Amino acid sequence: MIRRREFITLLGGAAAWPLAARAQQANKLPTIGFLGTNPSIESSRVAAFVQRLRELGWIDGRNLAIEYRWAEGRNERYAENAAELLRLKVDVIVTSATPATLAAKQSTAVIPIVFAAVNDPVGTGLVASLARPGGNVTGLANQISDTSGKKLEFLREVVPGLRRLAIMANVGNPASVLEMREVQETARALGLEITTSEIRRAEDIAPAFVALKDRADAFYLCPDPLMNNNRTRINIFAIADDARQSGVC
Repeated sequence: MIRRREFITLLGGAAAWPLAARAQQANKLPTIGFLGTNPSIESSRVAAFVQRLRELGWIDGRNLAIEYRWAEGRNERYAENAAELLRLKVDVIVTSATPATLAAKQSTAVIPIVFAAVNDPVGTGLVASLARPGGNVTGLANQISDTSGKKLEFLREVVPGLRRLAIMANVGNPASVLEMREVQETARALGLEITTSEIRRAEDIAPAFVALKDRADAFYLCPDPLMNNNRTRINIFAIADDARQSGVC
């Protein structure tokens, strides 16, 4: 698996040569398809990506084209967007997070796919191994699930009387499912009472908090694009629930 500093270099350098060759043959600009979650959430990542390409001599609209497609927090849109990028005949697909990468991999076994911020690409079936990814997929792994147990231990220090833990995860994201299982295993080992809320879409969040009312001392949210896209709503619900239990409002 490539290192962070090599990530953009791969896109702008090694991967660029076959792009240029194919583009010349087709008489069009080499094209990168960017399959992401939400433009506002990923604005800094996109800015860094475009800046590094520019430093390497690749400028969008001049000698390169970038096609952006956003899921806006809806899992079903990843497959739709990936299919659209294939119809556009992009030369490379850049993805952010696990759902987008899985959708890209399921759509093509030929076009190179480079991912960023993917949790456990081996466990989710994206690559054969970290050392030898194989196939047409490679990128940067963050291995968040490996640290979930430690985060839960920190949570116990913050909430010394913690007995009941609520875990919320997007079960439509295989990476979140892996993290949820690790947290459940660690929580059981710590003797905690566990309540799990499985969501698949933004509309499931409010009912999940209603079901968790007065049933948890703390929440563990498995981060993923759906959670990030709805982080403001989740924070509001969590603060309101905490206030009710503490008698503030």
